[in-house]
Amino acid sequence: MTSIIDLIGSTPLVEVTRLDTGPCKLFLKLESQNPSGSIKDRPARAMIEAAEADGRLKPGGTVVEATAGNTGLGLAFVGARKGYRTVLVVPDKMSREKILHARAMGAEIIITRSDVGKGHPDYFQDLAADLTRRTSGAIYINQFENPANPRAHEETTAPEILHQMNHDVDAIVVGVGSGGTLTGVGRYMRKHSPKTRMVLADPLGSILAPYVQTGEMRQAGSWAVEGVGEDFIPPNCDLSLVSEAITIPDRESFAVARDLMREEGILGGSSSGTLLAAALRYCRAQTEPKRVVTLVCDSGAKYLSKVFNDAYLAQEGFIGARTGHVRDLVSSPHGQGGAIEVRPNDNLRAVFARMRASDVSQLPVVEGDRIVGLVTESDLLGAVLTLGEEGAFDRPVKDIMVTDLETISANAPISDLVPLFRKDFVAIVMDGERFVGLVTRIDLINHFRIAMQ
Repeated sequence: MTSIIDLIGSTPLVEVTRLDTGPCKLFLKLESQNPSGSIKDRPARAMIEAAEADGRLKPGGTVVEATAGNTGLGLAFVGARKGYRTVLVVPDKMSREKILHARAMGAEIIITRSDVGKGHPDYFQDLAADLTRRTSGAIYINQFENPANPRAHEETTAPEILHQMNHDVDAIVVGVGSGGTLTGVGRYMRKHSPKTRMVLADPLGSILAPYVQTGEMRQAGSWAVEGVGEDFIPPNCDLSLVSEAITIPDRESFAVARDLMREEGILGGSSSGTLLAAALRYCRAQTEPKRVVTLVCDSGAKYLSKVFNDAYLAQEGFIGARTGHVRDLVSSPHGQGGAIEVRPNDNLRAVFARMRASDVSQLPVVEGDRIVGLVTESDLLGAVLTLGEEGAFDRPVKDIMVTDLETISANAPISDLVPLFRKDFVAIVMDGERFVGLVTRIDLINHFRIAMQ
């Protein structure tokens, strides 16, 4: 009987048919079809089995890794099948879905800062190495230096691509997280398909594309895409294999990932958006037909709260106009389907459920396009303490909501929010008589964060 581990690899290749690929044919290798949902299952299996073979990983041992998510998921998946404890050190920008997925497979998660660089004690790789030293029977997988990482792609990913493309591929567009895919696929193509160019897709803020283009090491910026881009050149990353590097901003990565779902019916993650955006740019720039391959690195199901969440994209400044007015800070406008609201006759049980599900402390009470009240967690608590648990939750929200509301025009300058917040108010944003949405202190803080990047 085939083990589920044996389902890693042999992923399908499909042609892009609805997006504009210029004169080229563009193909996507669906690495999202691996058992844990990403390309990282390949090196995860290879690295664990290499550690078993050389005796470093013994029965009942512990696997420690620094990861943006997918390598950790792959290690947790393979490790659990083989009886190992898995401890993952992850940066705090990792999506909630990945964290829950890893924990569901039994991995222990340590979340650390994403705003510090190599050499800082809270940097995820340094923290993982230190944790390994302090844990008996543990090994640090270290995908960034582990030779089994690129070897997995040289022995499986690359031969599959060349076979599926009938030994005719002009370019392969990849990203770099650890460098394993670039190095493994690039080495294989250099030997078996010398005409194939390796194209690097890199998020804006990463140092890799600028290094390829100029030969200079620059100060790293920040980026929201997960799994690709680096603030250093990983030892496993052979940039000499790269023929061209294309920088993609986060806004474009997220937009193209959504286009991939909408136009091609393929649910890919944020790094898939980066790779596809670069591949489309490459294809459209060609003057003659080329056969190009890129990867759907992982499933977009791991990013539903980010890539496919309009409120998150608005909060990060990736969608919506920036006018300098208060309306810019309303991340979930009334009437657009994503706003969390209640109606006057909804009971307090429903109010509490929506607050808890959405992690908010206040809700607007609306009728049509009008706001008729505001209910906060303090109002709920007061009702429970006054009326008792049994009586309170069946009461309609109109009985406890605040109706003396202070509003602000959607067209007011953002600075006009400050006096409201100093009075401990929530900003109720209006466009004439029409309710637009709420703005909180955290929305204003987030606005300043984006402006200062």
